Amino acid sequence: MTFPAQAARSGQPASAQAYHLLERMIVTLELPPGEVTTESALIEMLGLGRTPVREAIQRLAWEGLIEIRPRAGLAITPIHAGDWVKVIDARTGVEVLLAGDAARHLHPSLGARFQEAGKHMQKATAHNDPQSFLDADKEMDEAVAAAAENPYAARLVAPLRTHSRRFWFRYRADSSFASAARQHVGVIRAILNRDPKTAEREAEALMRLLREYAKGAARS
Repeated sequence: MTFPAQAARSGQPASAQAYHLLERMIVTLELPPGEVTTESALIEMLGLGRTPVREAIQRLAWEGLIEIRPRAGLAITPIHAGDWVKVIDARTGVEVLLAGDAARHLHPSLGARFQEAGKHMQKATAHNDPQSFLDADKEMDEAVAAAAENPYAARLVAPLRTHSRRFWFRYRADSSFASAARQHVGVIRAILNRDPKTAEREAEALMRLLREYAKGAARS
């Protein structure tokens, strides 16, 4: 299956387009955990050039989503339910920090991004559409990163968010949509209200909710 380059985000460099397409395919298990593939196969699949795809592969390998095996191809990292809790534990403190900073430093030009992310998440929930839900979750994460004005924390947490999305897609229960959407919207609302303390509390509550999902996946 070939993905045309225009299917990626418009206006971005080809390497960023390749990264976002591959990341989405890994998160939604279109590239299944443990699958072995090749650089050439991914180039053909994405319809992008060798250099941007290679750069995307290197970035995903650094993030722990692809394993580069010299002379043996590329392996999509396996997924183990018990690791989800570890990912959430690693995320929690940084997410709380970023949510508070986003509310504290929110620029008016970013308000629409948060509103759109919330609308898209609620729409995805109403249609029981996990891929669109995760796209909206990524929209929100990127808006938080932009608003918080802390690129160090944003870069630190970005790969953890990607791993978390893949775990959620793999182990989610349909009943988790509504509660997860409500809690995400709670974070968005507090940021739009420029209320750092409430944003921090809502972010911490979101992490607790995700941790409960993770613990349930580990028990199943």
